[in-house]
Parts: sequence; C-alpha cells; structure tokens
Amino acid sequence: MRAARNRDCVFVVLTEKPRPEGALKSWKLTIEYDGTKYSGWQEQRNARTVQGQLRKAAEEFFDGAVDIQGAGRTDAGVHARAQVAHLRVRRENEADTRRWPKPEEILRAINSRLPSDVCLLDVEEAESSFHARHDAIARTYIYQISTRRTAFFKKFVWWVREPLDVAAMSRAARMLIGRHNFIAFRAEDKSRPDESPIVVVGDAGIETEGDLVVFRITASHFVWRMVRRVVGALVKLGLAEITADDFSRLLEGKTYPKLDVAAWTAPASGLFLDRVTYPEKSSATRE
Repeated sequence: MRAARNRDCVFVVLTEKPRPEGALKSWKLTIEYDGTKYSGWQEQRNARTVQGQLRKAAEEFFDGAVDIQGAGRTDAGVHARAQVAHLRVRRENEADTRRWPKPEEILRAINSRLPSDVCLLDVEEAESSFHARHDAIARTYIYQISTRRTAFFKKFVWWVREPLDVAAMSRAARMLIGRHNFIAFRAEDKSRPDESPIVVVGDAGIETEGDLVVFRITASHFVWRMVRRVVGALVKLGLAEITADDFSRLLEGKTYPKLDVAAWTAPASGLFLDRVTYPEKSSATRE
C-alpha cells in the first residue's frame, strides 16, 4: 500500500502482492514402457523399477520431492502401453508465486530425463484429489502369443511352438466374463494377505492378428499373477492338455492335482497393461 497526494485530498492506492497459484499441484501421467529390464513398476530397494526411474526424472525437474503413484503394479518383465500415474508436487513455501509448469513443458522435460524404454505419452492437469489407482474403475490387459518364431518381437510375445486350437481357447476366454473365484489362478501376495480372490470380469476374448494370438481381458482389478496364469491355462486348453470342463472347474475355484496352474504361468514377456479406465467426470481438470 502507498499514499498519494494532490492539492485537495489524500488517497490510497492498493497494490496487491501476487497471489500464489497454490501449494499443491497434481497431474495425470500416461506412460508406456518396455518392462524387460525392470523389476516391475513398483519401487523396491536395490532394484531398478519404472516408478523409480519416473520419480528420479520428476524430482530432478522439479528440484524436490514428488509423489508418484501408478494405477497398476506390473510385475518384472511386464510392459505397458498406457499405464496411468498421478504426479503431485507440494511447495514448502505457500507464498511462492512462480507459475507451475505447463503440461507440455513437463512432458518434454521428464521425457528428456527418462531412459529410452520409458516414455511419457501425455500429461494433463488433474484435481488435487485425483488418485491413479483408487479412482480407476477398470483395467485392461492384453497378452500376445506368437505362433511362429520371431526375430524382432521376442521380448514382447510368448512363442508357443505347437499348434493351438484357437477356437477352443476363444470359447474358454468368453467363460471368464462375469463374477468368478480366481483363487486357482492367484499367487500368494504377502503384501495383501486378506485380498479376496473374487473378481468381476467385464470383458474377455481372443483375436488373431496374423501370427499373433491376442488375449484381452478387462476387470475392475486383478489378483496377483491372475492374467498370466489364465493365459497359461488357455494355452494348455489350446494344446488339448486340459478340457473345457477342467477350465470351468478352475473358474469355480476348484483345484485338482493334475491342474497345476502355478506351473503353467505364462512368461511375463507377452503381457501388457493396455488401458486404465476412469469415470467420465474424471481426474483431468476441464476448462
């Protein structure tokens, strides 16, 4: 505030200080990555992870601590076409009036700091309450099986040498739709000992694309190793080593000595987190 005078009066001119844009800012990140050389998405001590690489790049750009959480914790060797994460940055000084970087600036800056096998596809401003995992209503995974040896895509497929009955596999895949007990397909997760094996699958099916057999499944959530073990069982069915009735029993939560699902777990190489779905009134801030 400053005072100004003329001959007849004294008046006051108010000069406002710039208002801070807010001490907390959130963004929604969409990321693709080749998981071959990583110990999964989730940060671990003494292990190279995708989340760790992303955090390192973001903290270097923002010159301070950040909060990054993903929509799904992909395992070692698993890839993502469109993983989603939230990025939150809190300024310690609430009077800090520097403008926040624009989404396109964050995209360029973080990509320039990431290794070549991790890439930001998109950055959007988000509400401060947006949570990549908790707000997601569905996740879609795909699994790629190659029916021939390939020189170029080995680390992105599972090559099954023997002929497969794809029609039988496709019929079984449709059986996955609905509410099932996936205890036969679940690996023990010590971090979630009380997790229910009940999963509601919204859609599932198999398509062929040339030499590829592509399995796609969408559900609100997945128990650990579920998709890879389902694929392993589908391949056993395609090889005529189990029957459709065997597969149906597994979906009822029944296990038998001859149905060693854990031993059938498909390799990580063919699995991709393909899409994460959010409600229409979602995370991203609309103008």
